[in-house]
Parts: sequence; C-alpha cells; structure tokens
Amino acid sequence: MSIIDRAKALILQPEQEWQAIAVEPADTKSLFTSYAMPMAAIPAVAGFIGAAIFAGFLGNALGLRIGIFSLLLQSVAGYVLGLAGVWVWGKIIEALAPRFGGVANETAAMKLAVYSPTAAWLAGAFAIIPPLAILGILGLYSLFIFYKGAPILARVPADKALVFTLAVVVVGILVNIVVALVAGLFLRF
Repeated sequence: MSIIDRAKALILQPEQEWQAIAVEPADTKSLFTSYAMPMAAIPAVAGFIGAAIFAGFLGNALGLRIGIFSLLLQSVAGYVLGLAGVWVWGKIIEALAPRFGGVANETAAMKLAVYSPTAAWLAGAFAIIPPLAILGILGLYSLFIFYKGAPILARVPADKALVFTLAVVVVGILVNIVVALVAGLFLRF
C-alpha cells in the first residue's frame, strides 16, 4: 500500500485500516523509513518554508535579518527530535499496555506510535503559510486515530481504550515537553 493510500485510509476509516495494519509484517526500522520519516518531513519542510518566507517578509519590514541557516537548523533538529519522540512514544505504549489489560508487543506498539500521528503530520502542511498554521489543530484527529487503534494493536480491552489513550497522551505530552526543553538547550549552543 502506498503512503498516500495508507494516510487516506487512516483518516477516513481508521478502524478498518488498523485491522489491516495489525496483520502486516513490519519492524521498527521499516515503519520509520517507509512511513514516519517521510510523513514527519511534511511539517518540518512546510514549517521551514513558511518561516523562511515569513521571516524574510517580517525581517525586511522591521529591518531585521533572520538567518536561513538557523531556520534550517531548527527544522532539522525538530524533525530528528520529533522522530525520536515517536520512538519513545512507542516504548511508552509498549510499557503501558499491560497495565491496561493489553499486550506488550514492540512491533504493535511501534505501529501505533508511527501511524497515529498521521493527521498531525498532514495538518503540519498548513505551516507553509504561517497565518494558516492555526489549522494545525486539525491534527488532534490523531488522538481519535490512536483511540481506534489501541484495542486492535495494543489489545487493550475496548472499555479501557479511552483511559489508555488518555494515559499515553499525558505521558506523550510530558515527553514532548522534555524534547522541547532539550531542543531549546541544543539550539542555544
């Protein structure tokens, strides 16, 4: 299945697509190279282009010079740290699943971590036009995608899927805060 077809199916019919994903052979490397890396590039590239255009326009208007190299460095660092965050999130899913009656399976957890952010990655395309970046909020649909996949991949009972989703999201937010702090420290040097 092509990456476009996979993304479309996850958005339009997540439960059916999770059923197909569950039986597909995969490993962490293939999940990242064939799906996460290209999809995570969407908001990174769009954000870089949008920031470069906006920084150029705003910089000229204010008489400031904003370096393209620093914008590129920020985009690359955000991209790499975002992928690292997805991997860590997969490990968190794997660790939390048994606590909610699910199964600790690395491949299933990584599938859930890699495919769930599809809506967020696609919504990241709005960053190409900074005033439209607010539409990135549409990426919250990724939470619903995750919720639909949790019982299928992590084998969390349906009655615990919502609580499991909330727990993973809270831990994911904490991981993102740590990643943002690390990125902030990295970009200061």
